[in-house]
This record gives sequence, structure tokens and C-alpha cells, in this order.
Amino acid sequence: MVSTESATTQTSPSVEQKDEEKNESPSTIAKPDKDFRFWMIVVALCMTGLLGALENTVVTTSLPTIVAALNVGEDYVWITNVFFLTSAVVQPLFGQVANSFGRRWLAISIVAIYTLGSGICGGANSGGMLIAGRAIQGIGSGGVNMIVDVIVSDLVPLRQRGNYIAIVLTVYSIGTSRWVFYINLPVGGTALVMLYLFLRVEWNKQAAFSERIRKIDFIGNGILMASTVSILLGLTYAGARYPWSSWHIIVPLVLGFIGYGIFAVFEGSSLCKEPVVPLRLFSHRTALIIYFNTFLNSTLLYWAMFFLPVYFQGVLLSSASRAGVQMLPIVLVAVPGAIVAVIILSKYGRYKHLHIVGFALMTLGLGLFSIMDDSSPMAEWVIFQVLAALGSDMILNTLLPAFQAGIEEKDQAAATASWSFIRSFGNVWGVAIPAAIFNNQFFDEARSIDDPTSKTLVSGARAYEHATRNFVNSFSEPAKQQIIDAFIVSLKLVWQIAIAFTCLAFVLSFFEKEIPLRNELDTEFGMEGKKEGEQSVEKPVAI
Repeated sequence: MVSTESATTQTSPSVEQKDEEKNESPSTIAKPDKDFRFWMIVVALCMTGLLGALENTVVTTSLPTIVAALNVGEDYVWITNVFFLTSAVVQPLFGQVANSFGRRWLAISIVAIYTLGSGICGGANSGGMLIAGRAIQGIGSGGVNMIVDVIVSDLVPLRQRGNYIAIVLTVYSIGTSRWVFYINLPVGGTALVMLYLFLRVEWNKQAAFSERIRKIDFIGNGILMASTVSILLGLTYAGARYPWSSWHIIVPLVLGFIGYGIFAVFEGSSLCKEPVVPLRLFSHRTALIIYFNTFLNSTLLYWAMFFLPVYFQGVLLSSASRAGVQMLPIVLVAVPGAIVAVIILSKYGRYKHLHIVGFALMTLGLGLFSIMDDSSPMAEWVIFQVLAALGSDMILNTLLPAFQAGIEEKDQAAATASWSFIRSFGNVWGVAIPAAIFNNQFFDEARSIDDPTSKTLVSGARAYEHATRNFVNSFSEPAKQQIIDAFIVSLKLVWQIAIAFTCLAFVLSFFEKEIPLRNELDTEFGMEGKKEGEQSVEKPVAI
């Protein structure tokens, strides 16, 4: 969670050379002006970040229970996927809105939208109402992830941002408990008040409304949104309602990827005066590698978060609530590991080795998941989770500073938004790919199950939906053990294929270039009331 900036249309070495000249030495960092209002803004960002802390733990383990309580049926996939969709598609647009209309009112609006969505979800009495609430919540969540990174980037130099992200992450860890679901409304209200009172940052107030509107790339945003929706529709129903070979799946996927190609061409053409994703962001090798590895890391994070509950509920026969407890090793290690990683990044200003070690640990952890079965002791699956979590969280919050390093400060909102988009886009694939693998493999394994009823229930790629304790316990032996064995074999393949993705990211990280993290802060969106020049160059102090 940090923010990004953007590269010039010139070659990247010139940007990197400028950064090297500005950085006096690897052992110096800038010291921002930390007055009362600065710290109140940090607290407000912590409260804002707390709103999104629930997503990776509660929904993934509680989904079967929610589906049953509201009788959602086969549309259950939209509870998560509509959240992913709206979260991803709005982020590039929010980046341009932040530049045209400033950070303050956008941040306030984002928190209001998220809080409204949470209220609708909490009061939902039908599947449709819940899905609508999740769509609204997703818009707010996508904005929360982006705006926190953008504002931190406005306030402190790149080299020092990790220290302040560590503070946000510390508060974020509180939100991984289940009870936070019930206090989303007061947390959102508190964040709104604090943002209104303290988040007063500079922006161009003199520009006419029409001029600000012209700076938003409506055509580019439209192409990007339509393409993303098309791909998500294909992924949502692939293997669930239609086979992957069906035209119902192939057509939206093909149209979506063609749309991305058209989007890239349009963004680089003279027709687009203010591109939402400037192609100069990717003018050097490291930016491209970081962008792709962000996608892979996000994909693998959700890969694990959605399929570890399948192991606990379908193999170890835990309840949904107990499965949440059994995933605590990931939760308890993830945030402290991420905090340590960003502090190390701020102290030494180097990210490449963090990425190499992180992907190595992630590969080891996901690979070890493949040997788990119904007789695995608790110590085994706890240690495996710790390894995977340490690896992933060494990476996630250090990728954005690496992306920023070769990019100019003026493009940081656009870069942050595009980086946040690819991170959210990876979430969708992190559910769709392993679900297809799992369902297909289970269908093959189901042929060896004696009970014909179970074969009927898991047909049509419904194995994931039925990976619960109640489903398995509804059968007597030997069918019960045969179903568990089918889950074990199917999960083994899921984790083995995950290894290929982590290995690819591991190899790519060796080709990253260590670009110095800037000690200077040069932004037009600093705190209001600063004297001219006070925000642009900070005095380095030795550490």
C-alpha cells in the first residue's frame, strides 16, 4: 500500500539518473514536517484503511453460510465477483478524478460509498440486495486502496513512505477480526469526520470545471471498464454455468482481451490527450516486471485465501467459523510481516532482494500445501501457512514503491490507480483459475465414488460449492471417505499449478533493477498552508 508516480515519454535511464543525483547517499532519508495536522491525516488514513481489512478473511470463509441463509443459489459467485469487478474498474478513473478535483472530497466520497455499501450488506434480506450492496462496497473498497496510497505519496518522499504505510498496516491488522464487520458503520463515520476536518491538501482550485472534466479520459475509462466487465462475465460463468469451451465463455473473454488491445492503442494515440493509463508508466523493464508480478502476487493471494477454506471444511470437516480460526496463521503473520518489509525498504531503500526472498517463500509455502491431507497435524498446516503468508506480504506492499522508483512524481496518482487496478484484476483470476482446476479434477475423481447421488450433486462444476462439512457428513462410509479423497487429490493439483505461477514471478524478480528511492518530495498536492518550496525539497538526515 503505497503510491505510484509515472515515467516520462523519454527513456527511463534519464529518470533513474536524476534520482541518483538527488539521493545524496543510500544512508540518508528525508524528514517530512510532522505537525499535528500531519499526524491527524495519518490517523484518518488508518481509519480509512481499516474499512477494507475485512475482505480477505470473513467473506471467503463465511460464503457458504451466507449463500444458505439468503438462498442465493448459483448466483453466489456474484457476492465476490461483483465486488472484484467494481473495485477494479473504478480505480483508474478515481486516479484522474484525484488529479482534476483534488484528494479531499474524493476521499470523503469513497468512504461514504463504502459505508453505504456495508450498511446495505448488513441489512440484506435477499441475495439480490446483498449483491447490490457488495457492488457499492466494491466501488468504495477500490477507492480506499488507491486513495490511501496516493495521499501518503503526497505527504512523504518515496524513500520514507514505508514507515507510514507500516502505521496504516498496524491499524489495518485490527480489522482482521470478525467483529469488525459490525462496526464498519461507526468506523466509516469516524473516518469521514476526520478526513473532513484534517485532509486539506493543495490542488488547482482556479481551473474551471469544464477544464477539469476535459482532463478525464472518458473514452479510455469506458473501453477499460467494458473490457473488464466482459472478461469477468466469462470468468464468472466458466465451468459453473457453461463449460470453458462454450461460446458463452469464449466470446466475452476474447472480446475483453481485444478491448484491452484497443485500450492500449487508444491510450498511446494522439486522439487521447489525457490518458488514464499513460504508456510512459511502462517505459522501462522494471516497471513492466513489477506490474506483471503484482498481478501474479494478487492472483496467488486469492488463490490461497479461497482454497485453504476448502481444505479445512471439505477435508478436515471444520465448520465455516472454525475454518476462519484455522486460517489465523495467515492473518497473524501477514500484517507484521508486511510491516517489517516496508520498514526494511525505507531503511535500506532496496526492494529486489525482498521480492526474490518473498516469492521463494511463497513458492515453498504453496508447494507444501500440496502434501496436506486428512491426517495432516495442526503444526504442519500452521507452518505452511506462515511460510506462504510471509512470502506474499514481503512482496505486496513493496511492489508499489518499486513501481514508483523510475516514475516522476507528477504521474503518481495515475500510476497508483493503474497499479491498484492490476492488483484488483488479479483477484478475479485468483478465484477463477483454481476453481476451474478444482472443479474439473474433482469431476474426474468423482467417478470412483460409489454413491451416485454425490456424482449428481457435484456435476456441472459444483464441487467448490459443496466443499463443506455438512455436505460431506451427509454421506455414509465408504462414500464419505471417497469424497474426502477426491477433495484431497483435487486440491493437490490446485497447489501444484500454483507453484508454476510463483516460480515465474520468482524468476522475473531477478531481472528487476534497483532504482534509488527518492529522498525528495516534489508534489502539487501537499498539505495546505505550507510555504512555497517547503514541500518540494526536504532536508536529508542521516540514519
